[in-house]
Amino acid sequence: MSALPTPNAAPKRAWRDEIIAMLALSWPMILTNLAQTAMTATDVMMMGWVSAHTLAAGALGTNLYYVPMIFGLGLMLATSPMMARELGRNKYTVREIRRTVRQGLWIAVTISIPIWCVLWNTQHILTAMGQDPALAAEAGAYVRALQWAALPFYCYIVVRSFLAALERPGWALVIAILAVMFNALANWCLIFGHFGFPKLGIVGSGIATTLSSALMFIGLVIVVSRDRQFRRYRLFGRFWRADWARYGELLRLGLPIAAILSFEVTIFNAAAFLMGIIGPDSLAAHAIAIQIASISFMVPMGFGQAATVRIGRAYGAQDKDGIKRAGWVAFAAGTGFMVLTALLMLLAPHQLIRAFIDVSDPANAPVVSLAVSFLAFAALFQIFDGGQAVASGMLRGLHDTTIPMIYAAIAYWGIGLPLSVAFGFWLKLEGAGIWLGLLSGLAAAAILLMSRWLRREKLGIEIIRH
Repeated sequence: MSALPTPNAAPKRAWRDEIIAMLALSWPMILTNLAQTAMTATDVMMMGWVSAHTLAAGALGTNLYYVPMIFGLGLMLATSPMMARELGRNKYTVREIRRTVRQGLWIAVTISIPIWCVLWNTQHILTAMGQDPALAAEAGAYVRALQWAALPFYCYIVVRSFLAALERPGWALVIAILAVMFNALANWCLIFGHFGFPKLGIVGSGIATTLSSALMFIGLVIVVSRDRQFRRYRLFGRFWRADWARYGELLRLGLPIAAILSFEVTIFNAAAFLMGIIGPDSLAAHAIAIQIASISFMVPMGFGQAATVRIGRAYGAQDKDGIKRAGWVAFAAGTGFMVLTALLMLLAPHQLIRAFIDVSDPANAPVVSLAVSFLAFAALFQIFDGGQAVASGMLRGLHDTTIPMIYAAIAYWGIGLPLSVAFGFWLKLEGAGIWLGLLSGLAAAAILLMSRWLRREKLGIEIIRH
């Protein structure tokens, strides 16, 4: 006679199953994020190998590039929760998924055109912001080569969201790894003039990133066109057929997401511009520290993306317990990882900095010293950064984006940026003060977003909005 199951067996099994499902979905997403960040890290490292001046110019150009680019990325990210919800309602749906992908690609084209127009004038924008004219000129040349990466990258994100919604993100990882290798080789050839290619310096890095982004999108197009499971969706069939209702629905969901990301990213961009006012050494050190923090951030970002899909599916199925399990599993995993990497930044900063600049060169000593101090602040702020990234993904899965957008504006531009200016310039803490302001803004964002998650049932957020 078999033993009867204990009363707590079913809930425990549900939590265990959620942990397994979350890890299975998130690890390819995390590695894909890391691969994409490795492309940027490769660019930064090779710029640093040219000179600290080139690294500073690249940091200025990259930060300005990400201001409009991140806004467009937020619009693309709306495709993921929308497809996840539809699959939660009906796992066999095809037409609704295809409509979302098609209009996501339409939005990618729509937003890329004004972005290109803005970025073409990078040098003039940076000069008007008070940046060093020589740095602004070099950064402008770099961005004119880099800006064309936006459209293929957006299209790649839309197709990657399709794979994630089907909980098959592995192909995106494979393509991203190939793109990382291609980007490293292209940088090596085009920056330094190896293997018979022209020596283009920082401009070569922009060209390499553009070519790598195109490779990523083309690779995923080939996959979804040939794989049997994906092929039945006919994602690119009747591409030119208008679907204004779905286009508008994506914009309504995506514009707040775009604003959230813009508020977050632009405070980091503003911090880089403030560092540029302080001096090239502070800017170069900031570029190194923020790049190291960005690499570790890819893990909670991946858990946040997985939470959007898992919660979105439970949301579509009207499964409140499933929503709760998916959210808490993702949050615990994401913040737990950031605690571990914070210890690494505190205990081994020189080993991390060594990958970006020659720490034994006396000429780099001021940059290394500043980077070590910045990493100490990054160790603490990234715990909050990880928390807000996962929490934002959790709420996105519930299609709750408008109030989080307001929270982001308050945290980053109402708290973080003013404190960065006050600490850095009024209290004369310079770079350390700017990082203290960043820490304050991220802490506020994490607290506000998690408070909304905790009150989601009381606020009626889990009620399906048809």
